[in-house]
Amino acid sequence: MLTTQQLNDIEQNPYKADFPLLAQNPDLTFLDSAATAQRPEVVLDAERTFYTTMNANPLRGLYRLSVEATEAIDEARKAIARFIGAVDQEGNPQGNQIVFTRNASESLNLVARTLGPKVVLGPDDEVVISIMEHHSNLIPWQQLCRATGAKLTYLRLDDDFRITPEEVAAKIGPHTKIVSVTQVSNVLGVQNDVKAIARRAHEVGAYMVVDGAQSVPHIPVDVRDLDCDLMAFSGHKLGGPMGIGVLWGKSEVLDAMPPFLTGGEMIDSVTETDAVWAPVPQKFEAGTQDAAGSFATKAAIDYLAEKGMASLEARERELATYLTDRLNALPYVDVIGPKDGSRHVSAVAFNVRGVHPHDVASILDMSNVCIRAGHHCAQPLLNYLDVENRATCRASVAFYNDKADIDRLVEGLDKVWSIFGGSVGTKEA
Repeated sequence: MLTTQQLNDIEQNPYKADFPLLAQNPDLTFLDSAATAQRPEVVLDAERTFYTTMNANPLRGLYRLSVEATEAIDEARKAIARFIGAVDQEGNPQGNQIVFTRNASESLNLVARTLGPKVVLGPDDEVVISIMEHHSNLIPWQQLCRATGAKLTYLRLDDDFRITPEEVAAKIGPHTKIVSVTQVSNVLGVQNDVKAIARRAHEVGAYMVVDGAQSVPHIPVDVRDLDCDLMAFSGHKLGGPMGIGVLWGKSEVLDAMPPFLTGGEMIDSVTETDAVWAPVPQKFEAGTQDAAGSFATKAAIDYLAEKGMASLEARERELATYLTDRLNALPYVDVIGPKDGSRHVSAVAFNVRGVHPHDVASILDMSNVCIRAGHHCAQPLLNYLDVENRATCRASVAFYNDKADIDRLVEGLDKVWSIFGGSVGTKEA
């Protein structure tokens, strides 16, 4: 349970004014940040600034605008690298380890299509993922294993929704070549010990890939400390524009991977019969990129860094705890995942007994409460947990939420329950 001070902290909200959509719609309760975050004013300003002050194709011109655009994107890479701890021994950000893609899904597909051939998988090899993966970190590996004959092995959860050390030791073994695991589940909100999983992967000579789509926006991430080989995440989930993804990788790993897409700007030279690839990151960035989006993503990163990720994480933990406690107290609601709210990073899945999640979300929308409903691109997880209808409601918080948002959600759930003939009450102790 939260202390009085913690409750007071999440009741105050110094952030909503920074987000135009929220500021202009004070009656809106947005609890779907696991799907996409709201954008602060500085991000919207940055995208416009790019187009009004330096609109030119990076790398393709020697004139001032193009040079400025190129420098802006280089600075964006450095800011992102610094944000996730991709720095050298002197603390200098390794911007050349940051590859821009369209989204985390494309980043993970890039890895599966290029790391797989480098590893040269065969029928005796295994790729290990967890049962809680988003489809973006499942289907690419599923398809790779189907094409190569390799085995796709799943790390499964115990009754406390944890991947135990025993499970890691049993599933990651001498035949494992690639391990790819989400740091935070987009359904359960639980955080996996990817550092320990990476340690085991490297013990057996496997590569460690991390899906950071749900972790980078909500908790401090240090890729050097995690010792993973590659990490994927999206700009839009941390307040940047849609259409920008990031792939970080150790230089030696990225250098060894072949290009995913070919065409303009990813080459060093071309003849009628052959081509030489450009160095990383350009090797993976064929064609015209969303330069304005990359520039605006830097603005989102700068905004989060200025506020302090540790401080934002603490606020979100308190919000998630309050959310989980309020849901646990409703006699007609079942939380899907840990009952301890402090274990949830942003997302809390739940169901209203006897009511389909789609109906719950639709009725809540009538009260201007926005949540997610469905399988959340994690169908194997919901099958594994034997969730009714293979769907859940999901409320996900961000630092710009407050206690009143959660209270309005609960009021809306009471309305849902009354519509379907239930009686509102409190669970017995």
